Amino acid sequence: MKQRKLIYILLLASILFAVTACGGNATTAIQTETVQAASGSDRNNVTTDGKTLEYQGKKYKIITVDGGDMSGSRQPDAAVDIGYGNRLYWGLTNDYGQLVYALADTVTLQDSTKEKVNASGRYYSDEADVPGTEKKQYDKGHVIADSLGGVSNTYDITPEDTARNRHGDQAYMEKVIRDAGGCTDLDVTITYPDTTTQIPFKYRYEYTIKGNCVVDEFENKDPEKSTGSSVENGSTAKNTVESAELAKIDTNKDGKVTIKEAKAAGYKMPITSDEWLYKYMTDADGDGKVGE
Repeated sequence: MKQRKLIYILLLASILFAVTACGGNATTAIQTETVQAASGSDRNNVTTDGKTLEYQGKKYKIITVDGGDMSGSRQPDAAVDIGYGNRLYWGLTNDYGQLVYALADTVTLQDSTKEKVNASGRYYSDEADVPGTEKKQYDKGHVIADSLGGVSNTYDITPEDTARNRHGDQAYMEKVIRDAGGCTDLDVTITYPDTTTQIPFKYRYEYTIKGNCVVDEFENKDPEKSTGSSVENGSTAKNTVESAELAKIDTNKDGKVTIKEAKAAGYKMPITSDEWLYKYMTDADGDGKVGE
């Protein structure tokens, strides 16, 4: 594929979240940086011969690990398929057995009508016991969530701050992807403060939704304890996402979205009151649904 520009917004605090039309201008200009990126496998530069996977010039040994394996150990320089069922997602480790990348050309949402999930919407009853997850402030956090088709072994689990995982950037990002029906070109980079810990310092998610390139970068700590106001930064991020998507859907630019416009943009009816698009539409009978 041809190279294309991605312009993303760097928020001044620890929460970084931006949406742009690929090759276009950022919807909000706080501080911008231009990077070159290609899409899909070309962007990720992933090649495989079935035994090894090469990414960014480094080779990883492909190994098979059951999606529900609760072991907390990882092999160094390994590549593991972390997609549930027929999905193909990759989790990659570095020389020290730290999970440093997660890659997926196409993220396919969980389908509880066709896939076996428990009452909590999980494929497995528990997640891998990665060192660090025993600490109270950390969840066994999915890099690619159950709801996005990820498994629960140690190649998809890291110790993630509980507040951020359940109510912060991670949770919001996953909802954005679910509401969009999935995403493409997912590229996750995980960094650590040193080579001995399994507790990440920062996550960087890059993916594409409905033609919009998204970069979401955040530190692995409670957003309430981060520099600046997490509420303010989260609101800015949310408004940025909505503004970019609304600009694509609202073809006559009147600030309202019709059922026809929403369908043309790929949204399925009905749109309910808990979805972000609802407030831009007209609910004539006031039942909390549009297009039923």
